[in-house]
Amino acid sequence: MSRNLSIPYFPNAPETYSQQYLAEVVRSFSIYVQQIQNPGEGRNTFSVFTNLQTDDSGLELGAIFNHEGYVKVAEINTPHLRGSEGTGAVGSVTVTTT
Repeated sequence: MSRNLSIPYFPNAPETYSQQYLAEVVRSFSIYVQQIQNPGEGRNTFSVFTNLQTDDSGLELGAIFNHEGYVKVAEINTPHLRGSEGTGAVGSVTVTTT
């Protein structure tokens, strides 16, 4: 396996029902599901990321995104907001033509 996972032991079924057998099967499936859901380590010499999000809106911590041409990692204290813009006004201007 590419992630160095150990295959859980699945015992042979007995001829009659056995509570111990069923408990062992459930335990083996639990181990298997836990291993499959664990993303594991990633070590790459080359990676291509297509269609990366351009901000960290809705991403989990540690997810990557493309912000103005830079690959960044979503962190809790450094938000990169989607569409952050602002406008303001102070006073007024009067234009008179003659």
